[in-house]
Amino acid sequence: MAPRKVIITCAVTGSVHTPSMSPHLPVTPDQIAQEAIAAAEAGASILHLHARDPKDGRPTADPDVFMQFLPRIKQATSAVINITTGGSSLMTLDQRLAAPLRAEPEMCSLNMGSMNFALFPMLDRPREWQHEWEPRLLEATRDTIFRNTFADMETVLERLGKGCGTRFEFECYDVGHLYSLAHFRDRRLVSEPLFIQFVFGILGGIGADPDNLVHMKRIADKLFGDSYQFSVLAAGRHQMPMISIAAAMGGNVRVGLEDSLYDGRQLAKSNADQVRRIRSVLDGLSLNVATPNEAREMLALKGGDRVAF
Repeated sequence: MAPRKVIITCAVTGSVHTPSMSPHLPVTPDQIAQEAIAAAEAGASILHLHARDPKDGRPTADPDVFMQFLPRIKQATSAVINITTGGSSLMTLDQRLAAPLRAEPEMCSLNMGSMNFALFPMLDRPREWQHEWEPRLLEATRDTIFRNTFADMETVLERLGKGCGTRFEFECYDVGHLYSLAHFRDRRLVSEPLFIQFVFGILGGIGADPDNLVHMKRIADKLFGDSYQFSVLAAGRHQMPMISIAAAMGGNVRVGLEDSLYDGRQLAKSNADQVRRIRSVLDGLSLNVATPNEAREMLALKGGDRVAF
């Protein structure tokens, strides 16, 4: 039997952390491109990408900003480009879809349900804010619902999946999201193999506890059998412990400054640092890292030659 391959996804910048939290958080298109390329060179086969306003680092859905880094990354790497459809809880669905619909990527993320996506506890740590929008954005999550209704999800599946041949990283923040995904499978709105991202440690979702990981996998096995691949991301200090357990359990892993700003006990100086750290864990477990083309085969992706950038 061929040795199992583990897919490393790197989420390069996201919309959770703000520039005042780390000087190493990539903000400009040039920084995002450089960080993504370095992460791919370090071993990430999937690059999960958000965009930020280059003037002040706030999350943006502007497709023109995405197009300042997407072609550079594609030209410099063979990595699978995965564009967010989540963006930010403060964006409309049309805003969140603007860049993916222009780019027609191989893969996009798709959150599998509406939820309280609470970032306001980050305000508890004293800091000097570089920009006035940062504390306002965090505080806004106290009274905001991250909307992903069934109608919203159907729209994404129709316009991106059916319309562009894009496949999805299904982000499941709780057990109920797995059942929502099974609903779409039963309606034949999604096709196998499924790539399911178990998300742990976001306030409003399931906690970052190994027992919860075991439970999520048990339910996914019950619902999807051997027709899915799972990956794990965990917020903040839970990142490396949880994804290491996931790898030992037969899963794939996600790192990146979207999920955690740290490499061990210190601020990560780059996304590539986190990729190298999890590679060392995988090496210790005698697990092999999937190349981008192996990831494409595992996930039945359309190929990088069929994107629009």
